Amino acid sequence: MVKIRTEREINLIAESNKIVAETLDMLSGKIKPGIKTSDLDKLAEEFIISRGARPAFKGYMGFPSTLCISIDDEVVHGIPNGKVLKEGQIVSIDCGVEKNGYYGDSARTFAVGKIDSKKLDLMRVTKESLMRGIDAAKEGNYISDIGHAVQTYVESHGYSVVRDLVGHGIGTELHEEPQVPNYGKPKQGHRLRTGMCIAIEPMINAGTKDIYTDSDGWTVKTKDGSASAHFEHTITITENGARILSISN
Repeated sequence: MVKIRTEREINLIAESNKIVAETLDMLSGKIKPGIKTSDLDKLAEEFIISRGARPAFKGYMGFPSTLCISIDDEVVHGIPNGKVLKEGQIVSIDCGVEKNGYYGDSARTFAVGKIDSKKLDLMRVTKESLMRGIDAAKEGNYISDIGHAVQTYVESHGYSVVRDLVGHGIGTELHEEPQVPNYGKPKQGHRLRTGMCIAIEPMINAGTKDIYTDSDGWTVKTKDGSASAHFEHTITITENGARILSISN
């Protein structure tokens, strides 16, 4: 069932998402060559707890960490460990928070030091595709209009949209209905209504769309070893278009 949230609920979802955004803001200054992904995870966990919230990913379906940290050809769900970030890599960080029974979820891809022009363009196109998807998230439009906007923009730049992983509804659970694919034909699926809260999250590969799950049971990688980028915002549908909740101001 797709849930329509009250103003009070949206404010609580926004509060959790603000903490997510502030966590990612804090981490952005720490992402440099030489830092361990496990150190970033520890910083995030301490920050979230200091804000009176809890890491939503830790323990979710057995996931061991606060953050999903995915490097270069890792698409999503990378487990923070002793890996050291290196100059020229890109790293996607996905963060979730629960406070007062409501959830926040957002992701960004960061450059580690100086990166090449190809990775920079992949990041730019992925972030812009998210904004195109958000622009399509209007009252009266359909779920598939979001994915159609993402797909057409991404493919016009020669990149591939991951098909096996999608965005989602969010609220009193981390993952709720409806699913929000990043591809598709327009005017299909659920009609968008004021009060819906969804997480839109394009996962875009420089090569083919094909992916696989690594032997750790979590980390999703590109099959061809190409780089992948991931940006995500939680939004709510309003009478005047989408309102982004996962921002810090």
